[in-house]
This record gives sequence, structure tokens and C-alpha cells, in this order.
Amino acid sequence: MEQPGERSSERRSEPEAKPGILDRLLRPFTDVEAGEAGTALLMFLNLFLLLLGYYVLRTVREPLILAGGAEVKSYASAGQALALMGFVPLYGWFSSQVDRVKLIFGFILFFIVNIELFSFGGRVGMPYLGIVYYIWVGIFSLATVAQFWSYANDVYRREAGERLFPFIFLGATLGAPVGARIAERLFEAGVSPYDMMHITAVILCVHLLLYWLVDRRESRRPSQAAAAATPLSAAAGGFKLVFGNPYLRLLAVLIIVLNVVNTTGNYIVDKSVVAAANAAVAADPSLSRDAFIGSFYGRFSFYFNTLGLLIQAFLVSRIVKYLGMAGAVLALPIVALGAYGLIAAGAGLAVIRWAKIAENATDYSVMNTARQLVWLPTSREEKYKAKQAVDTFFVRAGDVLQAVLVFAGTTWLSFGVRGFALANLFLIAAWFGVAVLLLREYGRIMRKRVEAAAGGPVPA
Repeated sequence: MEQPGERSSERRSEPEAKPGILDRLLRPFTDVEAGEAGTALLMFLNLFLLLLGYYVLRTVREPLILAGGAEVKSYASAGQALALMGFVPLYGWFSSQVDRVKLIFGFILFFIVNIELFSFGGRVGMPYLGIVYYIWVGIFSLATVAQFWSYANDVYRREAGERLFPFIFLGATLGAPVGARIAERLFEAGVSPYDMMHITAVILCVHLLLYWLVDRRESRRPSQAAAAATPLSAAAGGFKLVFGNPYLRLLAVLIIVLNVVNTTGNYIVDKSVVAAANAAVAADPSLSRDAFIGSFYGRFSFYFNTLGLLIQAFLVSRIVKYLGMAGAVLALPIVALGAYGLIAAGAGLAVIRWAKIAENATDYSVMNTARQLVWLPTSREEKYKAKQAVDTFFVRAGDVLQAVLVFAGTTWLSFGVRGFALANLFLIAAWFGVAVLLLREYGRIMRKRVEAAAGGPVPA
């Protein structure tokens, strides 16, 4: 079987294969070449199952952590960043000891065992289980998704990845709402949270089976067989790789700033909704404050999830194809600039809602795909070790910095909605600067690769 991304260079010497039925079925979503649909569909299904299982666990965590109060939930969020400081080096060490298949199986089996231990601990009444579980779920969600995309970046070359990642990511876009709905129905049916954990454990077993099927297909190629059998180098861990590479340093900063802007935007929406609910109840005491807030967020989630799904299905691959990496990386800050510009100008709740819907939909589709594409030109060690560091610790570092911003804005600076929107505009200006530098470094890396393949400098 041929290497994904190698087909374009091989067409000169071999007759072009005709696309099969599956290849043609995927054409509305992205450019699929002959023979690519099988692996792409398996990857799509695998990511769908991973997000489905995670959203079951995520829904389970809420009653467990909130049993100790909302404040405990806030403190537990900060604990995730501290736990990841130990998790990232441990992952780097393990990835240097085993080959690719053993890394994936050992990694997922570790989480499956954890799930069963949490189920047992809940049944015997283990103290502080909700706090530990909340921290663990935060690590699970980031680490397993990062592992999936590390593997995808290892299997696909850049040209194929740019075409197929938008379709594969559609699995996440579909898996999240399906998992949340399944968990909702299970709660309504009276299934205990500890029984629901077993469902995700079974899903992860199927998830592993799909990994094995993909790896078996791709390992038929000599280049992939060698990669699959070779452990990663033990020379550097994830943090060292990030701090030692200008490209990865910029990527880490980009992720932090992106997260601060997005979560501050969530705070702006929360603050605006609470104020509107209080005003509505004051005007008409017969109204329910909880019903007002619940109705708002129900519509809010529906609209941005639906819009994100449509963008992911029909636009992301076209953005990457026609606008390249620049279009994918800069789409979200452009949307965010318009959104927070309107809010800073004094827009009301209706405009704030639609501005944030546009931002979230773009983030969950275009930007999330771009966050995987930027790893295609990196080394195997960086794809696994550094990606775990960036996609886990640096994401949570952004959450911590956002909490500091909200504390400072509310405690010392007396920020209202407009004040936080203005703060976001300053952050977005920095975001643009980091994104431009990142794209410049990306172009430099790609030019070096082209020059190395051509045996010398390529004319500008």
C-alpha cells in the first residue's frame, strides 16, 4: 500500500488509479484520491468514538464535582495544570521505551484501567473522588485527543494531511454532541454515573481495535513499517522540545493566547446572560431566572454546534485548499476581532450571543483543524512528545492565565463587559503578531524541506 501524500510524485511513472465508491462518496467533504478513503474513514470513526466516550465521562463528572460546590470545581481546574507538569515528562519517557503500537495500546489501556478504578472507588465511597476524577478527565480529554493527532501526523504526509484532516476532524464534531446526548438519556433513565463509566471503557476498547486496523493497513508500506517499529528518541522530553524550537515556542504562545481570549469571551457571555436574567426577573417576577439562563444556553449551544458542523463539513477543506495555512490559522483571530470589536462598542446581549456563536463555531472547526495541520512538518519526536506538552499543559496554562485576568479585572480594575472586550482586543493584536511569525517560520521549514528534496537552494 502506498504512502499517503506520495501519490502525486508517483503518478509520473504509474497509471493513475481510479477512485472507488468510498473515494467518490467523500468528495463533497474534501479532495480524496484513489485508495485513501478506507484509512480516512477508519480515522474518522476512531475520532468519533473517542469524543463520544469523552463526552460521556465529561457529563458524568459534573454531578461528582458539584457535590462539593462550584468553588471546588474552580480549584480543581487549576489542579489540572499542576498534574500535567508531571504527566508530560512521564509520557515522553514511555514513548522512548516502546514502539508506536505499544505506545498507543499502553496509553489507552492505562486510561481504561483508571476508568474502572474510578467506578470501583465511587461504589465504595472513596473520599474526594469527585476532585480527583475532575482533574483526571481534564487530562484524559486533552491527552487522548493529542495522541490521536500525533498518530495522524505520523501516518499522513503534509499534502495528504492538508486534504484529509478536515474530513477526519468531522468525527470529533459529530462525536461530541452524540456523546452528550447519550449521557443525558442515560441519566434520565436512572443509570448511575459509575455504571456509565463502563460504557466509555468499552468504547475505548473499540477505539483501540480501530487503531490496530489502521496501523495494520499503513504498516504494509516500508516507510510506515520502519516508523511503527522504532521507539522515539530519549534525547529530549516534551517541554525541552518545545522550548528548544522557535516554531514550537510560537505555537505554544499562540495556544495560550487563543485560550485566554476564548475563555474570557465565555466569561463575557456568562456575565451578560446573568445580568439579562436578573433584569428580566426584576421586570416580571413570575419569570424563572434558571429557565431564562437554561433556555439561552440551550439555543446558544445548538446554534454554534450546528454552524461549526456545517463549516467543518463543507468549508474547512476549501479554506485549506484555496487559502492555505494562512487562511486556516488567521480565520479565528479575524472573526474574534470583529466579535469583540462589536462588544467593545457597546453591543447588547443579542449581538454578543451571535458574535460568540461565530467565534466558537470557527474555533471548533477551522482553528481546531489548523491546530493539527501545523504539526505536519515537525519531527516524529515533536509530533508525539512536544504535541502532548502543547495540547495539554499549555492549553491549561491559558486557562490559569484567563482566571488571573478575570480576577484582576473584577477585583482591581473594575472591568465590565466592555472592559473585558477591550482586553481581548489587545490580546487579539498580540495573537495576530504571533500567528504571522508562526506562519513565517512554517514557510521557512517548508522551504528547507523543498531545498533538501531538490538537492540545493530553490530559487525564490
